Amino acid sequence: MALEGRDRLKKIKSGVLSRGLALAKVSVSAGTRAASHAMGSLFASDDEKAERFKEMLISQVNSLTHELGQLKGSLMKVGQLLSMYGEHFLPPEANALLKSLQSQSPPVEWKEMEKVLKRQFAQSTFEGPGEGLSQGPKHSTNKNKLDQLEIDPEPIGSASLGQVHRAKLRSSGQWVAMKIQYPGVDRAIEGDLKALQSILSLSKLIPKGPKYDDLFKEVRTMLHQEVDYSRELELTEEFRKYLGGDSRYVIPQTYPEFSTRRILTTSYESGLAVDSPEVLGLPLDRRNAIGIALLDLFFRELFEFGAVQTDPHFGNYRVRLGQPGGSDQLILFDFGAVRKFPKSFLGAYFEMVRGTFYRDQKRLLKGASGLGFILPDDSEELKEVFTQLCFLVSEPFCTPETPGVPAHLYNSQGAYRWGESDLPKRAAKKGAELVLSFKIRTPPREILFLDRKMGGIFIFLSVLKAEFLTRDVLKRYL
Repeated sequence: MALEGRDRLKKIKSGVLSRGLALAKVSVSAGTRAASHAMGSLFASDDEKAERFKEMLISQVNSLTHELGQLKGSLMKVGQLLSMYGEHFLPPEANALLKSLQSQSPPVEWKEMEKVLKRQFAQSTFEGPGEGLSQGPKHSTNKNKLDQLEIDPEPIGSASLGQVHRAKLRSSGQWVAMKIQYPGVDRAIEGDLKALQSILSLSKLIPKGPKYDDLFKEVRTMLHQEVDYSRELELTEEFRKYLGGDSRYVIPQTYPEFSTRRILTTSYESGLAVDSPEVLGLPLDRRNAIGIALLDLFFRELFEFGAVQTDPHFGNYRVRLGQPGGSDQLILFDFGAVRKFPKSFLGAYFEMVRGTFYRDQKRLLKGASGLGFILPDDSEELKEVFTQLCFLVSEPFCTPETPGVPAHLYNSQGAYRWGESDLPKRAAKKGAELVLSFKIRTPPREILFLDRKMGGIFIFLSVLKAEFLTRDVLKRYL
């Protein structure tokens, strides 16, 4: 579906100077607001200070999200990532603004995206579209790549690193989807991240500490991977092989002949948004099947492939409804965020999962020690609180008879009621207790994006209001 009615960005600030000036402006504004807040709170009561601090954070995020949406690239991507963690340390109003970056990213005007195509396909005679679809060059006799395409200038999706346009193959009439990277975002990553980390700290939008330093290190690694569309093409094909025999999933076909490091062309796969009325109106058994397919995919990625797609927002999924009597399918997009995990990490992580699943504290702590969450000489009190947190997070994989689980979150068949659960809020509270009381050391960087993936799955299943025997899905892999 085209992004009609959205404002268009005429140009992205991709130069070092223009981008640096924009960030400097944000930094100065952030510092001014923080200083004003500090001065105004000198003689305020505790309640007044808390309210003023909340207002200041909302103001900071409002300013930041506007600028991130204009600048695109790694800045916007980090803003999206922060929204996954903002539940823990930002007012709901402020985090809602960050979350808007997921769905309200303004697309860039076609003439700017056309330049990327020209450079990438080395086609200087290509003329932009007039009315409707591009008709290609008028005076070229060379049958080059762009001659073989009719490109719709109206984007069907826009994100932080690029936007998607439909195109038709002249030879066959088949529709394809072309993901075109915004100009200059690959060159801006290092400068963006350094500047943004400083701005976020100055704005008091993230706490200081090694956890967030590690988050930025992981983001840097992932961003450099995500702007390499040739790598994403290979990973898309890899997942097509992994899941080729499973009819629950649709993986777009790639077109290497129309792809480069900054352009990825795949088959156009139509489907419905996960939270569309059509999907949410499906009978419970069909919604459950969709939810099971997603959860089972995550466990296959983790336990079988050792490679996890770590960007779980709804834009990376569509649902294709089956014909009467046929099964529904999950369409999977965007394999640029696939993270491959070393065996040394996975071995310890699996031990933690098994120990948690079977309520075996000794096994759980052995895996946790292997990952550096805790050390053998840590206090018994710390180990106990850590164990409680792990057991709490595993709640969906328990039974109603498991000690400590809320019985009302299971239906009469013992299935977990995802749509009724407030588990993320309770887990965040217990995690904060662990961090604040015991100064627990920072876990491996890999954990941050696995947490992000699991958080996305929880939201997915909650929106579907799924109710199924979650324990049975995981048990197959243990």
